[in-house]
Amino acid sequence: MAHYLITGGAGFIGSHLAEALLGLEHRVTVIDNLSTGRFENIAPLTDHSQFHFAIDTITNEVVMDRLVSECDVVLHLAAAVGVELIIKDPVNVIETNILGTHSVLKVANRYRKKVLVASTSEIYGKSDQIPFREDDDRVLGTTTVARWSYSSSKAVDEFLALAYYRQKYLPVVIFRLFNTVGPRQTGRYGMVVPRFVRQALAGDSLTVYGDGSQARCFLHVKDAVRAIVALAGCPEAVGEVFNVGATEEITILGLAQRVLALVDNVQGKADGRIRLVPYEEAYEAGFEDMRRRVPDTSKIRQYVGWEPERSLDEILTDVIGYSLAAA
Repeated sequence: MAHYLITGGAGFIGSHLAEALLGLEHRVTVIDNLSTGRFENIAPLTDHSQFHFAIDTITNEVVMDRLVSECDVVLHLAAAVGVELIIKDPVNVIETNILGTHSVLKVANRYRKKVLVASTSEIYGKSDQIPFREDDDRVLGTTTVARWSYSSSKAVDEFLALAYYRQKYLPVVIFRLFNTVGPRQTGRYGMVVPRFVRQALAGDSLTVYGDGSQARCFLHVKDAVRAIVALAGCPEAVGEVFNVGATEEITILGLAQRVLALVDNVQGKADGRIRLVPYEEAYEAGFEDMRRRVPDTSKIRQYVGWEPERSLDEILTDVIGYSLAAA
């Protein structure tokens, strides 16, 4: 039995991770300032004897010092995420990601605690070298396009984590998440699957940004959690970077059509309409998107034998069921 500290543990992925680790009989402590996470996500866990939480920011070094000193492994998921948040509040995104990660690494190094750092497929920018390998070059736009500030802030996180590993011998593992979705995810900051499901269940038109030809691969959160737990328990993963994502590719227009069909099967309410919204209307003038985002997952498969288990239809069905139950 190990003691895990999850930063951002009241968030969508963090809460599923906490739940899974408790199910494996580990001790879990969560720290979250609830800026994007929700207490409701971890409320069912609060009566568990092996679960503890702190509502605070990871830049509070006094609190972090105590929590890190008491744990065995830090799972650092706290971050500012979502395209809409990147556009609306870029200062918070940059400061939260870089200063927060620095704070976590500094305290973890004080106690020599293993750290797993959550990164993102945004790291690859607008590269067209598909599928993305962990050692591929990054291709980014100009600094005047706010979209790339998130990618750059997470790249600094990775550079910093690897610097702590190489210079200070801190055991660090980095995992890059690709479009992770499932129950508890909200469309609050532009996440496409919960937004489509909400619109379809309400009988509204689904808003597809751009022309809908941009393609993504969607991973069930429970598959992502399995990958994180496996990497945490793999000594050979230390000092390495891993893609964590599905490889079933679909265009956003195709995704909208799939959601409409599944919702119509469930309640016969979807009106089947899709409305294309120009990027400049949805976000800002000059917004740039990634045309395709497909991971090469051979490295994580080699190290821990991980592969996604759930299909896109299973993912969407789970999200629809969760949304109906929560309504």
